[in-house]
Order: sequence, then structure tokens, then C-alpha cells
Amino acid sequence: MPDLSDLAAMVSRATGAAHSLRLAGQDLFQPTLRLGVTGLSRSGKTVFTTALVHHLIRRTPMPAFRPAAEGRIRQARLAQQPNDDVPRFAYEAHLNALVADRRWPASTNRTAELRIDIDYERTSRWRAGPATLSLDIVDYPGEWLLDLALIDRSYVDWSRETVLSARRADRQASAGPWRAAMAGIDPAAPADEAVAGQVADAFRTYLAALRDGPESVATTPPGRFLMPGDLAGSPALTFAPLDLGEDAAIAPGTLAALMQRRFESYKTRVVGPFFRDHFQRIERQIVLVDVLAAVDGGPAALAELEEALDRVLMAFQAGRNTFLSRIFSPRADRVLFAATKADHIHHTSHDRLERMLRLLVGRAVRRTESAGAKVGTVALASVRATRETSIMEGRTSIRAVAGTPEAGERIGDDVFDGETEAAIFSGVLPEDPQAVFSGGLEPGSLRFPRFRPPKITMDAAGRPAALPHIRLDRALDFLIGDRLP
Repeated sequence: MPDLSDLAAMVSRATGAAHSLRLAGQDLFQPTLRLGVTGLSRSGKTVFTTALVHHLIRRTPMPAFRPAAEGRIRQARLAQQPNDDVPRFAYEAHLNALVADRRWPASTNRTAELRIDIDYERTSRWRAGPATLSLDIVDYPGEWLLDLALIDRSYVDWSRETVLSARRADRQASAGPWRAAMAGIDPAAPADEAVAGQVADAFRTYLAALRDGPESVATTPPGRFLMPGDLAGSPALTFAPLDLGEDAAIAPGTLAALMQRRFESYKTRVVGPFFRDHFQRIERQIVLVDVLAAVDGGPAALAELEEALDRVLMAFQAGRNTFLSRIFSPRADRVLFAATKADHIHHTSHDRLERMLRLLVGRAVRRTESAGAKVGTVALASVRATRETSIMEGRTSIRAVAGTPEAGERIGDDVFDGETEAAIFSGVLPEDPQAVFSGGLEPGSLRFPRFRPPKITMDAAGRPAALPHIRLDRALDFLIGDRLP
């Protein structure tokens, strides 16, 4: 006889299959494509989704997006929410922040969705004529992304890995308070709620320090510790890794057993539903990566980012979709990795940025392609905040970018006021991406200040002009172009 956990898993799988069957039946009458937008912290997810929706519904010129370039997009319009229990992506508020306030929209702190109905003309002979594709965009917090890697991890393995990484020389300062809190704790001691709370608080502080430090491009799970929402203070978020011995056995009733139970509860009640209700049903996926921040952080930051991306993609159910797979086990049959903020460097370095991205995701790409999925890479800027220019150093003309750095941004002794435009030489990325991984580029030698969004003019109807971008149309073509035949 199956235990309660096995029974719950069986019910969950049956419910998920029934839901997918209902969606597949609907798809026979109204084709739908589910696109996931994700990325690690500060990679530009919200800006990407806002820009994508803006260009689709405004039908702006997009030469690399073939259905649009061929004039086959009749119109794209915002539609009713596909799920009543998932918050709507606040497109209008985010667009207003970019255009009216010239500020970047706030990062996503929960899962959000938006549906766009795209009316287009088919070109295939036997199906020529008007058609509609419903594009469901699922935007979810980057801080939750690495939680997917916990699904197949045990508490013991996760504890050992996390404690070991905290002993690295570059993490001594950040990990100090948490390691001090663990120093006098015996994992084999009787379970104590007060002790568990103290260690969990210290661990949460450590995670916050990592996010705010030079390696903020990567995230150490659990992601909900920094974005708890309605789970704040709950036992599901009151646990932490413990310094367990090599052959430690966790006995019932101990502090380690309490932490282990809550770790498993976190996976079951937080990570599992997110994976089942949102992530598992995604057919197309874009993963946004702030490669430049990692490059500026040095080899350690790049190595951690590479490992994080590899673990993340292992959670994807990637492969070629069939009708049955869409019902019982939906797969992501196209995955696009995008190096964001390409506008921070001159276009002559864009190919080098993309090569660095390919090197970072090389292992993940090979595994995903072997499963039958199509994988792409691109260097883009969802909203271009700079223009290209040149500056003179003596008699030498140097390629640079010009934009308005945000207030408080600093380069050397110069502190920007948020209003003055500046021409900035960001530096030159090495032609060989391996040079960055091997320490051939001095950390901090590149200049990547945070720029304000560009000034956007209004047309006669009071609508904003098209948001400038770099290769957003190429990303769109890879992600959805084949579904608009």
C-alpha cells in the first residue's frame, strides 16, 4: 500500500495530466504557445518581457523577425488572462516606468503571466489564410531559478556543498556571521526551534550579502529566502545547512533531522508546485544572463555562473514535442540563452560577448541538443540605453558608448548625477573567451555603469515611439517564428 507522500504524488501527476489534456484540447481550436522568461538576478527579465510585448502590439519594424518582415502579422493584442489564479504581468506600469519616468521597472517578485493574441497570415499552401496564435508569456523571478536544482538534491549533499562554498577566501566576509552562528551548534543535539530560527536568520543574511556582492550574477538557493512573500516566518523557510561530517547519520529528533524535514518540505510545498504549475508546462524558454557582470567579477564569478546555468538547465524538460508529450510530459523544444546589456559595449565586441556566453553554457547546450531541443545564443539589449560614439585620447580615436549613467554611478573619481550624458569607453573584451576564464582580464578593468533608459518621444496620438533595441527581433524569430508559418 503506498504511503501518503506516494499517494499525493500520484494525485498530483494525474491532476497535471488532466490539466494538460484540457489545454491540448483547447489548442486544437486555438493554438497556444507558452513562453517562459527567466534569468538570474538583475539580468533584465522584466525589461525583456515589456519590450517584447511593446514591439508585438505596436507592430514596429523588426527585420530579423521573419513573419513581421514579410508583412504577415495583421495585429497583436493583449488578451484576457489564461489563468485566474496567476497575477497579470503589469505591462502598462512597466512601460510607463521606462517611458515617462526614465527608470528601469522593478524586478519581478512573483510569477506573472500575460497573453497576447497574434493574428497573422499563413503561407503554407493547404492552410493558407488568416490564423491566430495565443502567446502566453510566463515571467518568473530569477531568484527562484536555482531552486529547481534542489529537486534532486538531498539535504546532506546540499548542506555540504553550501558550507564548503562558504569557506572560499572570497566569501569569508559574507559568510562570517553565519559560520559563527554554526560554530557552537551540534547537529546531533535535540531539535530546538529557537536555535533553528537563529541559524536560519544568519543564513538568510549570508544569502543577501551574496546577492549584493560582486558575484550577484549567481544565486545560492533557496531563492524564497530573499523573496518570501506570504511564506515569511513559516517553518518552510526556517532551515539552513549545517556543518555535517563526512559520514554523518541524521538521527530522529535532532536539530539536523528538523532541518532536513523542513528542507524536504520546502521542495514539496514551494519548489514542486512552481515546477508543476508553471515551469513544467513551458514549451519555449529564454534564459537571460548578465555575462558582463560576471566578466567584471573575475574567473570565480564566471565559474560559479557556469555551474549555476548548468544546474538550471538540468531541471528543464527539454526535447522535441509530440502531441502525447504535450499532454503527459510537456517539453521545452527551444531554449535561447541571451547575454543582456549588449548596449554597454561597442558593437565590435558583440560577437566576443556571444562567444563568452556560448562557452558558459557549452555543457548545457550539448546536453539539451542531444535531447532533441534546439538551442540558440544571442547578445542583445531589450531596451537600448546608449548610442555609439567615439572619444579622443590624444590623437587616437576610441570607440565608446554614450548614455546617461544613473545618479550615484561612479567611474574612477567621477560620480554621475543621473541627468548628464557621458561618453564611456567600456574596455575591450578579449577575442579568446578562455582568456577571461583563466584570469587574463583584470577584475574591475572594464567600465559598466548602470545607464538610465533612453528618452522616448511621443507620437501625435500620445503613444511612445518604438523602444530602441539590439537583436530583440532575432530573439523573437528564434522563439516563436516557426509557430507563425
